[in-house]
Amino acid sequence: MLIHLPREEGYGLIPRTKNGPALAGYGAVTMANALKKTVTSMPAQLWRSLTWDRGKELSDHARFTIESGVKVFFADPNSPWQRGTNENTNGLLRQYFPKGTDLSRWSAREIQAVANTLNTRPRKTLGWKTPAEALDEYLRSVQQSSVATTG
Repeated sequence: MLIHLPREEGYGLIPRTKNGPALAGYGAVTMANALKKTVTSMPAQLWRSLTWDRGKELSDHARFTIESGVKVFFADPNSPWQRGTNENTNGLLRQYFPKGTDLSRWSAREIQAVANTLNTRPRKTLGWKTPAEALDEYLRSVQQSSVATTG
C-alpha cells in the first residue's frame, strides 16, 4: 500500500495502490505517475521533499523529481526510524488491512473510509490534534503568511 505523508506529520492520504485496480499495477512507472498526480493536486507547501524506502517500485524517482519538482531522499537500509511517522501509519493501516491483504477486494469508498478514520484520530505527536486539524491549521497559516507578504 502506498502512503503519502506530507512533511507535516500525521496527515496521510491513502489512494488505492499496489494490487488495487485504481493503479492497474505496482511498478515504478505506475507509482511515480500516481505520486505525481497526488503532488499536483495538493498545495505546493506540502511537497518540498519525499523520503522513500528503497523498494523497487520507487526506482523511477529521477523522472518523478524532474516532472514534479519534488526532491526525493532515501532512508538508509534497515533504518525504519528515519521514516517513523510512515512506519507508525503502516501499523495503523495494518489494523484494517493485514499484511498481504488483496486491496482489489476493497472499494475506493471503503479505503477512503479508513483514511478518514485515521485522519480524524488524535495523535500524541500533534499535541492530540487530529491530522486533519493539523493540516487545516498549517494551510491557514501558510495562506495568511502569503497574504501578509503581498498586501
